[in-house]
Amino acid sequence: MPGTLFVVATPIGNLEDLTFRALRTLKEVDLIAGEDTRRTSRLLAHYNIRKSMVSLREHNEHRETPRLVARLQGGQSIALVSDAGTPTISDPGHLLVRAPRDAGITVSPIPGPSAVMAALSATGVPADQFVFLGFPPHGGKARDDWFSTLTAETRTAVFFEAPHRIRQTIEKVCSCLGNKPIHVHRELTKINESFVIYTNKEAPDSVRALGEFVVVVGPSSINTETSGD
Repeated sequence: MPGTLFVVATPIGNLEDLTFRALRTLKEVDLIAGEDTRRTSRLLAHYNIRKSMVSLREHNEHRETPRLVARLQGGQSIALVSDAGTPTISDPGHLLVRAPRDAGITVSPIPGPSAVMAALSATGVPADQFVFLGFPPHGGKARDDWFSTLTAETRTAVFFEAPHRIRQTIEKVCSCLGNKPIHVHRELTKINESFVIYTNKEAPDSVRALGEFVVVVGPSSINTETSGD
């Protein structure tokens, strides 16, 4: 009988955010496939879990997926985890999820922490509709097109950004989005967690370019600009 592929959400910062079900699953599976086995090892050590692991990264997912599917077909159960949060959300893993499904093998999500949902929940903007845009492209036409898409978006928008590009990106967002509120979350759930709101009238000088960032741009209906007499 084939095993099960469990897609397990892990903490985005605070290790206490691991759910009871995720903890039990990580203890029970035969193998854990992780983006960075060193980071996953720290989580497992915190909970005294000893398991075999395999690295599943963007550059090796095509190679490793058939091997992992073969292990599932052989009866082993596997947990797919990312470095933080929910696997496959701007992280590798979608090929591994799709292949077992195509082969008739059970894929079971174990929901939990998500940087997108955490940021939306603490921002105070409407989230009945929102769009997630991943990471902005590094440069060129793709980056220009990405900002054009963001500028035209009327719903709440959420995206990630790397620390070495955060100031440049926020400057660009401030310059092209009118007076929409721009909420910058840094190091969510961690000891240095911080939150700043910008508009196009402000420069992001106070952004500390260190850590992990989630940016939430309010929808068109939220406009803090007031006209004077």
